[in-house]
Amino acid sequence: MGKDVIIACDFSDRATTLGFLDRFTERDIKPFVKIGMELFYAEGPEIVREIKARGLKIFLDLKLHDIPNTVKKAMAVLSRLDVDMCNLHAAGTARMMAAAIEGLTRPDGTRPILLAVTQLTSTDQEALEKELLIREPIANVVMSYAKNARDAGLDGVVCSPLEAGAVHEACGCGFLTVTPGVRFADSDAGDQKRIATPARAKELGSDYIVVGRPITAAEDPVAAYLRAVNDFCD
Repeated sequence: MGKDVIIACDFSDRATTLGFLDRFTERDIKPFVKIGMELFYAEGPEIVREIKARGLKIFLDLKLHDIPNTVKKAMAVLSRLDVDMCNLHAAGTARMMAAAIEGLTRPDGTRPILLAVTQLTSTDQEALEKELLIREPIANVVMSYAKNARDAGLDGVVCSPLEAGAVHEACGCGFLTVTPGVRFADSDAGDQKRIATPARAKELGSDYIVVGRPITAAEDPVAAYLRAVNDFCD
């Protein structure tokens, strides 16, 4: 599986997003991008279609989590958007994840990559225990959720880069690890807790890294993106 950098386009509207992407188009660069809840809820499915029309790969990051039948029907709708990746919360149970696969699969048998979010990279051990009432070490929780996702037929997980190697050991090298919480060494960590640099994420075995503010808030986003690609992919 080739490594890639996914830019988190966490913008609030179409104009800002397309203006940002124009800077890459001007240099004939077609990055893999993530569309999250903020942009999708602001602009709807049309923003996905517009970005796909530019020839870009899209990770649709909506983190579905509901009863199995509702998730199945929602995934059937998302499958028509021709995104390359989408996700859900592993905490929704293996039954929900299996229903999601069923809904996401098109009549011709094709479907986007489906990932399960194990634990958000903003969650630490203290929050896990005090707020979620999960007493296991966070690494154990991530591995358990990852195994459930694998057994349900998913393609991989969204996890911290610090957990990527262990996920591969537990679930196999072909089981994808898509890792947010990636910052340059000279970047602000923001609200992320379990983080790594692009180079460290590569060493730890991440298949894809998701990078947001270190690229989108940079004075020269294209240069920041190319820096991440150089550190992670080369």
